[in-house]
Amino acid sequence: MHDFLLSVFLGIVEGLTEFLPVSSTAHLRIAEALLKIDLHDGFWKMYTIVIQLGAILALPVYFRERILNLLRTFPKGERGDRTILTHPLSLTLIAFVVTAVPAWVLTKQIGKNLENLWVMAWALFIGGIIMWVVDAVFTRPRVGHMEEMSLLQAVWIGAAQILSAIFPGTSRSMSTIAAGQVAGMSRPAALEFSFFLSMPTMLVATAYDFVKTVMPSRDEANLAPVTMNGHEWIILAIGFVVSFFVALGVVAWFMHWVRARGFVPFALYRIVLGIGILILLVRGMI
Repeated sequence: MHDFLLSVFLGIVEGLTEFLPVSSTAHLRIAEALLKIDLHDGFWKMYTIVIQLGAILALPVYFRERILNLLRTFPKGERGDRTILTHPLSLTLIAFVVTAVPAWVLTKQIGKNLENLWVMAWALFIGGIIMWVVDAVFTRPRVGHMEEMSLLQAVWIGAAQILSAIFPGTSRSMSTIAAGQVAGMSRPAALEFSFFLSMPTMLVATAYDFVKTVMPSRDEANLAPVTMNGHEWIILAIGFVVSFFVALGVVAWFMHWVRARGFVPFALYRIVLGIGILILLVRGMI
């Protein structure tokens, strides 16, 4: 029963934090450190990947009608003013490529930081300050809808997303939302593009992690292939389902919240959490 409750808890953590600008990686790492979970255990590595996939799948479910409409209007768009390079779906893929290539080149550096709580704490703290400043300064957007985005804006947002890959704790959504606002996009437009960009980005990243876990290379001996029993399959299923439904609710709530309010509460939360983790690290409590 303890394992089942643990799976529910971690599924909730993943679902709550995957798409909010607070870093799901940092929250899962903190939770795993406090709960004394062995991060080098093959099953728990697999578990983390699977519950992340559950959260990711919430996006195509929530945006299913929006996605179908974009597919129907490709490549000219709803207003007939788009091209094959400037349609929202094309811009999403372009931004993804801008992120994916450098991230792949920097794979080893990314791996070194993934379990480093010091990096996560500073990334949370600094990212919170940046997010607060951006939300306060860039208040006159030129682009109110994702359909009005330019190619350069997509490239800029894709480049900004690289930071979240290199420095866990930065938050993929924080970096893309803030980059969108700096580029002149409204909060809702920046958030929606962030969600769309996360679909290919997180799907490919999760698939890559999955392959590394079940088929490790010679220099990754600690990532042993996973053989699971019935009990572990149930734990995995619970985490996946909980993460999916919690993330689905969070996406719906967050889209509504941003239309009426800003990102300052999330920036404050990041700053406080970053300071809290740094204090615990200094005291040797985690």
